[in-house]
Amino acid sequence: MKFSLFNKELTIYFSASLSAENASTVEDEVTSITNENEYDALVLDFKDLKYISSVGLRLLLKLKQKNNNFKIVEVNDDVYEILSMTGFSEIMNIKRALKEVDISGATLIGSGYFSSVYRINKDTIVKVFNRISDDNQIERELKLAKEAFVLGIPTAISFDIVKVNNLFGLRFEMLDCVSLKDAFKDHIYDYDILVDKYVNLLKTINSTNCDDELIPNMNDFYKSKLEAIKDILSEADYLKLKKMLDEIPYTKTLVHGDCHFKNIMIQNEDFLLIDMDTLSIGNPIFELSQLRAAYVGYEEDEPGNCERFFGLSAAFCEKLYLDIITKYLGSARKDYLDKIAIVSTLNLLWWNKINESENIVRTNGCKERLLKLLAQYDNLDLN
Repeated sequence: MKFSLFNKELTIYFSASLSAENASTVEDEVTSITNENEYDALVLDFKDLKYISSVGLRLLLKLKQKNNNFKIVEVNDDVYEILSMTGFSEIMNIKRALKEVDISGATLIGSGYFSSVYRINKDTIVKVFNRISDDNQIERELKLAKEAFVLGIPTAISFDIVKVNNLFGLRFEMLDCVSLKDAFKDHIYDYDILVDKYVNLLKTINSTNCDDELIPNMNDFYKSKLEAIKDILSEADYLKLKKMLDEIPYTKTLVHGDCHFKNIMIQNEDFLLIDMDTLSIGNPIFELSQLRAAYVGYEEDEPGNCERFFGLSAAFCEKLYLDIITKYLGSARKDYLDKIAIVSTLNLLWWNKINESENIVRTNGCKERLLKLLAQYDNLDLN
């Protein structure tokens, strides 16, 4: 029986079957392997296991009882059905083998910093994660999407996690859809109608109450972002901004956190979200600040960013942002725009430090604008 040991994780690889005929031998081999190795976690790899009997299930129970950190991976559909019907999937950490999806010849319908979206056929799209290699993060997004769907947020129905070459992906059912970005770019629908629907989507998200502990707190997240860039601010500016963040009214309403038009699909004129990994709870100012970053903020220190990332001009993206603020808040007053810009610029400084620390132009530009705005305001109230 093959096994491997890496970072105190012992993986044992099972072959064709685990039945009454070979269970005793398999148990002896597993016992020998576990006794001869020092490990913190035990993993059973069922990639090649085609069948398991009741005797085999009893062996799994024994191993689970002896090992607190225990999981079974790469389980095919037939074996998983047995484990599910017998209740094992409720008491053990079991991960199904991921379906392989071929995107050769698929149409790329959208791409971003972390992922790209492909249309596989008329009924299916796949979101491929270019920079995320931890399937637990993908599983988290899947759970967030399902939670949002239950709460009434219009999200695309996600089926499962898949593998695309060596990358993880999420498979969605999407019939004859088009991205909101392309709807704007190709003038598929009337501009004002799209903006109205866009704002209604934002308001639906930002007025939905949620008590689920799975959903992180955006207020706390931004406070941690401020801590991360504390070293580039004077103590007085840091304390002032900290006080302003502390005074933002806390709400248990949803914030998407990245609701730009590449993350929204239109299906039968309905808007559906396909990116839920940033879903949080918090004040709507965080939603609006993220939109500003996407449509205006990155362009300020990187001319041409909107054209490269969205395929639309900076002028169009800024107009769209201002129209969204006008309809969302009832006015695009200067103090509204400035206060949103304070939060947005804080986010850009954090992003730059975490992901593009060598981009000194953006760091200096954002810092200069942030300090100028901080000198003008004492709160972030949008009322």
